[in-house]
Amino acid sequence: MDKIELTGMEFIGYHGCLPEERLSGQPFIVDAVMYLSLQEAGKSDDLGKTVNYAEVFEKVREIVEGEPLNLIEAVAERIAAAVLSDFPLVAKVEITLHKPEAPIKGLFKDAAVTVERSRA
Repeated sequence: MDKIELTGMEFIGYHGCLPEERLSGQPFIVDAVMYLSLQEAGKSDDLGKTVNYAEVFEKVREIVEGEPLNLIEAVAERIAAAVLSDFPLVAKVEITLHKPEAPIKGLFKDAAVTVERSRA
């Protein structure tokens, strides 16, 4: 199966369990890998035969910058569900949500979750 990757999408969100995370916000970085057949798009050079990644970007922005949630797992789940719902050519999606400024006492590079969801 072919794939489209949209990586390093960065937004400011207000997700987290701690009150200060809800007040000041912090960066969230999203990577999306969408699995679908790209054969028809490649043969026809027709945007309608593939996924418009600018539209995916805006959908991810809407979720990350939208309603605050406690867990990044919940944010990733909403993104995956929206991609499958709004982009019917996508058969499977893998979403990695990075929270590089998670409130962890100590040195670390990143905190992230990855969810993989497919059509039923």
